[in-house]
Amino acid sequence: MSTKKLTLLALFTTISLAVYAIESAIPPLVPLPGIKLGLANIVTLILLEHYSLRDALSVLLARILLSALLFGQAMSLVYSLAGGIASLFVMAFTMKLLSKRFSFLTGAMGGISHNLGQLAVAFAVTAAPGVLSLLPFFLISGILAGLFTGFCAGAVGRYLIPHLR
Repeated sequence: MSTKKLTLLALFTTISLAVYAIESAIPPLVPLPGIKLGLANIVTLILLEHYSLRDALSVLLARILLSALLFGQAMSLVYSLAGGIASLFVMAFTMKLLSKRFSFLTGAMGGISHNLGQLAVAFAVTAAPGVLSLLPFFLISGILAGLFTGFCAGAVGRYLIPHLR
């Protein structure tokens, strides 16, 4: 990996970690556990569209590990990994189907899969069927948050990427 590429990925990791820290300081929008906008996903979407799946995975894993060390507990690491990895691969698959073109559908699919990944971990950890009652709320919030982050990624990517190349 070239020094320029390593520096660029470190910059994206720093941006996503800063966005995550800011979002963590904002009180929850809804009184349900695990529902938030997921603004750090904007960086993942930008990397998927303009760089590669491998680059996006590297930055995602670095952000999740660093955020768990700096801001979270051990279980937040498990939930974040499940949601983040599910989201990343579903968004990559969606973008591949759309011929590498960005779409709001990509963001929505990422939001849904992130929430489903976290819900699956919660069910596996607790074995409580009541956890699944959150499914409709997680689907709706995943779609709305994914559309929002998709819109943001499209807007930010158009202006940020030309300055980084």
